[in-house]
Parts: sequence; structure tokens; C-alpha cells
Amino acid sequence: MTLFDDADPATVVFTDGACIGNPGPGGWAWAVSESAYESGHAANTTNQRMEVTAVLQALGAIRGRVHVVSDSTYVVNCFSQRWWAGWRARGWRNSRGEPVANQDLWRPLIDEVVDKRRGEIRLTWVKGHSGDPMNELVDRLAVDAARFQRGASAR
Repeated sequence: MTLFDDADPATVVFTDGACIGNPGPGGWAWAVSESAYESGHAANTTNQRMEVTAVLQALGAIRGRVHVVSDSTYVVNCFSQRWWAGWRARGWRNSRGEPVANQDLWRPLIDEVVDKRRGEIRLTWVKGHSGDPMNELVDRLAVDAARFQRGASAR
């Protein structure tokens, strides 16, 4: 069973995050096409933070049904393996009893996907650097944002 039917298609958006050093200067990006994208940056961050930020930014820009395609198992597994449910049940502690990392980003993302837009968001994984043109595009955008510490957009 798919989450979306043909009568109500979803916007497909690719997301990616990058970091030069970890931590270090970072960048995030999302793209619907070569002519509809956005990227941004952070001065001192981690790759995981940029991956989550990319999805948050994409969902903030795109209304309705969205199919997020990411090469981040960190992001995709949070939803496919329901890590979020355990985090909430344990008071935002992981399975080792430690505070969940990056919860300042996870909380709004989980609220958006699970609560506010339940049934409208689908996340799937794509292997990074495997030749998928859209994954390569968001990778370039995120790396450039990290390297030059400036974002870009086209809409």
C-alpha cells in the first residue's frame, strides 16, 4: 500500500545536508527541480543537524502532500523505525537514557510530520553519490552552501 494515490499526487523533494569537518561549516539544501530549490548554511554545526534542517526547510516551503527523498538514514530511519515514538515515550531520552541529540530540530520536524501533517508526508531513502541527478543536485547545493557560507534559491 502506498501513502499517496494517483488522484492526489505528492510534491517530490530531495534534501541533503553537508559539513566541512564535523563539526564545522555546514550547508543544507532541498530541491523539487533544477529551477525550484533552496539552500542555507550554518557557521559551526554537524552533518546530522544539516540533514534534519534540510527536511524542516523543505516542509516549511512546500504545502500539501510531500514525498521527501533523502540520503540520510538518520532522518529516514527516525520515521520508518519510529524512533520518534520512543523518544517521546521516554521524555526525549534515547534508548541509553541520554538526551536525544538535536532535539531542538527533531521536535519541530516530528511535530510537523507526525502531528500537524499526519498522512501528508512520506520519507524514503536514496543512496547518496549513486548518480541520481536530483540527489547530486542537492548535494552540490549543500556543499556549496557549507563551503561559501551562503545560501541560494530559485523558485
